[in-house]
Amino acid sequence: MIAPEPFFEPRGTPFSEFHRIRALTELGHTVDLVTYPFGQDVRLPGLRIFRAVRPPFIREVRIGPSLAKIPLDVTLAVSAFRRAFGGRYDAVHSHEEASVIGVLIAAMLGVPHLYDMHSSLPQQLTNFAFSRSRILAALFTRMERFVIRRSRVVVVICPHLEQVVHGIESSVPTVLIENAPGAGDAPVDGSGGRIRAELGITPGAPVVLYTGTFEAYQGLDLLFAAARHVVAQRPDARFVLAGGRPDQIESARAEAERAGIASAAIFAGQRPAEDIPLFLDAADVLVSPRSTGTNTPLKIYQYLRSGRPIVATRLLTHTQVLDDEVAILTGAAPEDFAAGILAALDDPARARDIGSRARRLADTKYSYEAYLSKTRVACAHLTGEATPQVAGGVA
Repeated sequence: MIAPEPFFEPRGTPFSEFHRIRALTELGHTVDLVTYPFGQDVRLPGLRIFRAVRPPFIREVRIGPSLAKIPLDVTLAVSAFRRAFGGRYDAVHSHEEASVIGVLIAAMLGVPHLYDMHSSLPQQLTNFAFSRSRILAALFTRMERFVIRRSRVVVVICPHLEQVVHGIESSVPTVLIENAPGAGDAPVDGSGGRIRAELGITPGAPVVLYTGTFEAYQGLDLLFAAARHVVAQRPDARFVLAGGRPDQIESARAEAERAGIASAAIFAGQRPAEDIPLFLDAADVLVSPRSTGTNTPLKIYQYLRSGRPIVATRLLTHTQVLDDEVAILTGAAPEDFAAGILAALDDPARARDIGSRARRLADTKYSYEAYLSKTRVACAHLTGEATPQVAGGVA
């Protein structure tokens, strides 16, 4: 397996990679992971980690495309090719842009390749505002087509990516494996009192919670603009944001000040994954104001498991998983998003019903048993075996 990320760090793709590896080892496979020189070592039976050499002057890598990834991917490729010559492998499994390396190694070894597609490579350029270059976008598009057409099977994390793959090469099988396990645990009732006390929130004050990164595509500008309308009607409401790097938090704090909601906004900073269920239990409403992109946010699956009402924008990024039965979906205008939050706060009975249906959905369609079952299907496609049935449906 080749992963062009810090492994392990508590963020989207590394979470997904961790649970892919855990599922593979539970199904009896062994995994040699070649990854970046950053991250925490993790121990799983059947897993060995091989880290690439750290290029000079690079001490970290941020989410999304960056110039730092160029030398990192060069050393990653060198490490992956060395490992390929040093072991006996049945398949190559690669993530994101490392799929180019993976396809070449698989061809060299004469083994099948599995492409783990977490996003569309050219779309990353716009999602992260990295570049508007048409030449770079064309290069990423060619890379994506090259990898898909030379893979035995493609694992995708949302239905939109299935459409992307089929639009490039309809003969390549896809397996939809949502990132539900990587989202984190459900909250324990009563555990959120500690968070409210820590943040100085009175027991009766309504808490609107956002968790995740502070990247531009997450839509925090929409959240702050909507919060102004909410606070005008519910001045006791508190908007808690768990996540963000220190520099991003300072920028967001200034934006909240400009929106006139500084006194109602609480920035809790980045927290370990095990703390997030405490925040979920402390919350009355969970929000996902994402305004661009098509991939389902990782947080959505943990939101579903929490049993709290979710307010999210009515965009493809959310509607691939959410509907009006399990969430309050709104327009992407501040007034619309604010109305959704107020609807959840002002009608507790409706909010409880929505949260209960969301939890039932998480416990069935997005259970770990379903995740393992879909992983078996991906492995069957990779090895050419008969495709097994998926829990809850047929592959």
